[in-house]
Amino acid sequence: MKKLTLIVALVLCAIAGNAQVRPAIPRDAAIEAKVEKTLSRMTLDEKIGQMLELNLDVMGAYDPANLDAGWQLNETMLDTCISKYKVGSILNAPGTRAQSVKMWQYWIRLIQEKSMKHIGIPDIYGLDQNHGVTYVQNGTLFPQPINLAASFNTDLAFEMARVTAYESRAANCPWVYNPVIDLGRDPRWSRIWESFGEDPLVNSRMVEAEILGYQGNDPNHLGKYNVATSVKHYFAYGAPFTGKDRTPAYLSPAMLREKYFEPFKAAIRSGALTVMANSASVNGVPVHASYKYLTQWLKEDLNWDGMIVTDWADINNLYQRERVAKDKKDAIRIAINAGIDMSMDPYSVDFCILLKELVEEGKVKMSRIDDAVRRILRVKYRLGLFDQPNTGGKGYEKYGSKEHAEKALHAAEEGEVLLKNEGNLLPIKPGTRILLTGPNANQMRCLDGGWSYTWQGSNAEDLAEQYNTIYEALCNKYGQQNVILEQGVKYDEKGSYDAEIVTGIDKAVAAAAGVDVIIACIGENSYCETPGNLSDLWLSNNQRDLVKELAKTGKPIVLILNEGRPRLITDIEPLASAVVDILLPGNYGADALANLLAGDANFSARMPYTYPREINSLANYDYKVSEEVGTMEGAYNYDAKVSLMWPFGYGLSYTTFEYDNLRVDTREFGPEDLITVTVDVKNTGNVAGKNSVLLYSSDLIASMVPDNKRLRDFAKVDLHPGEVKTVTFKVPATKLAFVNDDGKWTIEEGDFLFKVGNLQQLVRCTTTKVWDEPNID
Repeated sequence: MKKLTLIVALVLCAIAGNAQVRPAIPRDAAIEAKVEKTLSRMTLDEKIGQMLELNLDVMGAYDPANLDAGWQLNETMLDTCISKYKVGSILNAPGTRAQSVKMWQYWIRLIQEKSMKHIGIPDIYGLDQNHGVTYVQNGTLFPQPINLAASFNTDLAFEMARVTAYESRAANCPWVYNPVIDLGRDPRWSRIWESFGEDPLVNSRMVEAEILGYQGNDPNHLGKYNVATSVKHYFAYGAPFTGKDRTPAYLSPAMLREKYFEPFKAAIRSGALTVMANSASVNGVPVHASYKYLTQWLKEDLNWDGMIVTDWADINNLYQRERVAKDKKDAIRIAINAGIDMSMDPYSVDFCILLKELVEEGKVKMSRIDDAVRRILRVKYRLGLFDQPNTGGKGYEKYGSKEHAEKALHAAEEGEVLLKNEGNLLPIKPGTRILLTGPNANQMRCLDGGWSYTWQGSNAEDLAEQYNTIYEALCNKYGQQNVILEQGVKYDEKGSYDAEIVTGIDKAVAAAAGVDVIIACIGENSYCETPGNLSDLWLSNNQRDLVKELAKTGKPIVLILNEGRPRLITDIEPLASAVVDILLPGNYGADALANLLAGDANFSARMPYTYPREINSLANYDYKVSEEVGTMEGAYNYDAKVSLMWPFGYGLSYTTFEYDNLRVDTREFGPEDLITVTVDVKNTGNVAGKNSVLLYSSDLIASMVPDNKRLRDFAKVDLHPGEVKTVTFKVPATKLAFVNDDGKWTIEEGDFLFKVGNLQQLVRCTTTKVWDEPNID
């Protein structure tokens, strides 16, 4: 016992490491003692087995002679994986298709029984539950994360996560691969919709709220309604130079530290239990091979004792794609020594065999194995899996409930963006005759997006048939007799996500003759990851031709954009009187849209990313000031204007708001000061509404080219007509710092502007300071 106590003390000291950095997750001596006791009795095979995560599909199959029986688990194969190879984690849904709560209960209970029998350690089962219970039937699907970002309402992110955790545990799943906090700054990228948009602060605030919703308020003791998070994909995964998924990012050190690292830092400090690594490379270094990024930045600098898992087969990619390793064994050596703790090696147990050889050869130290296994065991103890390996059944009666559905509907209403409303065409009055057209008018798949019942969101209409398409929702709202459906263009469900069929643009034009308004539902079909890559950002010719022909009828057009990323519509936007970007609003997104179009709910969302006007003008709101150069006098005519369709943070409402009395509590501040900014917000319209107040700052002169502006805080207020509220922001001066050319955080003497709407206040930093610490807040 004395020996064990000494070991625990030494481990606590080692974990503390950098004494001046407080632990990201408070130390729990009782949990550490349990971890050490379990570790002390484990063999090398058992330790290595804990570091492997297998795909459930390798342990079963569909019977070709009896497909109606569904996927069948092969208990002999499962028993072999656990008893022989000591596998510590299993993931995914069979065939990446949602299963019933009953089946998940059966499979995961069986896995846990065998794990406890053969190893004495529970399995940790993981699923991609990205906007609700993706892989469980009849559960609740919320809007995608990009819609939550558009809401600028962190309470909605919290509720989405809380409900998803509850419903995941109802299905006996304790671990979710979410939230996604890759900055969505390149509209070409196929996974923007999985993120919280282009801004690091929005991503940070949303991930803080979601971790609290998923894990609860004590990361050392998760309850039966909580799940462990795996924030992903650490980091800069959303910045591929080519725009193609899983391809290299090339970013300045300052950009990496200031923007792409910030949301992950926020997640770690909020208690995230696990992190999933970026599949690709950053500045030529695969993240799975980077000791600097995995161990130094994440584990040591933040004093974090959680666990890092690979993405799908990504250790293999170190030799198959990235070519920084000669073979799989060499790739395992590189990744584990860099700081990877668990390998998602979905189809093979080679990892166990090869890693054992590496340990025996001295190429991976036993101390690194023990560190990885401690981190894995710690997550399992924090989840309470040793005491209660299974959850679900009694006490989970709210699964898929009306209460949860109402939360998803509310989130959808706050996440759909009104971008244009000329002549107050909206709201549409009762009795209005409507032509509903376009490929997104009568399909659930495009409303839900990827990670909805299946990986790609395809071939799952049968699992969402109880929910309303846009056509069905508008019929319920306005009466079927007032809604004509003539789509003109449809998606080809037998082809790729972007395959289309022209079903009759002329028919849609003819149908317009008898209506008062045209609602054209255009955008994208669902996709996910690499299959969603594109080579042309323009919306398809078919859909744009449909809108152009309809415009010739002279009837007012409402464009409904239903898309996971901003597709170029520069030539058809002028033809519409109103534009609504519903993004990917989930199962209740059509009902939300009907409420908004009718004025039964009010628009309050803002764009979570910059919507481009031209393919050669892809910019973010926080562009460097030198990116926008007007005409210069002299021999050369320079013109580098930033051109866009709708800026980040843009969104309209059925009411109007006015900002007044912007105040800063001090005109001068030092590097360590806390700055208080207040502003009055008034509803100057005739209906109640919510307004997201965005506080920006600009560094006017700096030793490195400053950003145009940066979002420093935001708050959403609900106001009745004529009502005024004062919004208060607290901004640490450290938030105004930037990373200098030496890679150090710096704030310089000089002037800054705080901005809210059209108001601004000038303040001055009195002292220059350069920090040596990698993280200053």
